Amino acid sequence: MRKLVLLAVLLAALAAFTTACGSDDDEQQGTPAPAATGATDTGAADACAKENLPTREPGTLTIGTDNPAFPPWFQDAEGAPWDPTTEPTKEGYEAAVAYAVAGELGFSDAEVTWVVVPFETAFKPGPKDFDFDINQVSFTKKRDRTVDISDSYYDVEQSVVVLKSSKFAGAKSLADLKDAKLGVQLGTTSYDAIVNTIQPSKDPSVFSSNNDAITALKNGQVDGIVVDYPTSLYVTAVQVPNATTIGRLPAEGQEYFGLMLEEGSPLRDCVNEAIASLREQGKLDEFAQEWIEGQAPPVLE
Repeated sequence: MRKLVLLAVLLAALAAFTTACGSDDDEQQGTPAPAATGATDTGAADACAKENLPTREPGTLTIGTDNPAFPPWFQDAEGAPWDPTTEPTKEGYEAAVAYAVAGELGFSDAEVTWVVVPFETAFKPGPKDFDFDINQVSFTKKRDRTVDISDSYYDVEQSVVVLKSSKFAGAKSLADLKDAKLGVQLGTTSYDAIVNTIQPSKDPSVFSSNNDAITALKNGQVDGIVVDYPTSLYVTAVQVPNATTIGRLPAEGQEYFGLMLEEGSPLRDCVNEAIASLREQGKLDEFAQEWIEGQAPPVLE
């Protein structure tokens, strides 16, 4: 008899426990109540609120770029290349993008500070002295292993610049550049474009800076240089006025410029939200229309 009573008690306890567990599962699997959903959304939004952003300096957004920074990306009030150690500028495509992203994150123009980040050192692993860097940094898997790179703020096309007097000035195809000696800045995707897309018979000459490559073009050390198309506009208009952009290169996949952040940066998602908002508002197109002008040359096939 005692065994039957004990068994009945155990069965009753088991039933109560099963009912309780079933109730918890139903609440977890069901649609969240409106109040809970609102709280979750608010929490996500608050993560990108200015006061919650883990910037290097509280209340300040630190942005890096190279020195000098060239048009059409940055320029001073006279239209010359900009020195980030001098007065801030909002002139140029990347300057406009940088301040627009800052605004989306809640920072005023006065709360933005600039630091110099040489391009060739920007991808080294380790801590960074900026919140993000903007310097025509193309996304590559290799770079993304040592730094974080945001979504696109500019979709890139590479281009070929030669002297107007060059025998390659009339090139209409990639085959016409087969025997060209081309120059390029070290560590750029322009180098990949030469090797993988143009595939000339001569190895490209590699220079530590774009300025050095341009000097080589002026001096006839190379037949041409490869740079992104907007940069070619400034090269041919100001730096080497006796040069011309003979064509753009077909893209192998979509190359794009992104903002560069320290590896694992907690700012990346918020920066991507800011870029997405600017794209949706049409601001990125407006900036491109204002700063990246000119009739694009044909694509060399």
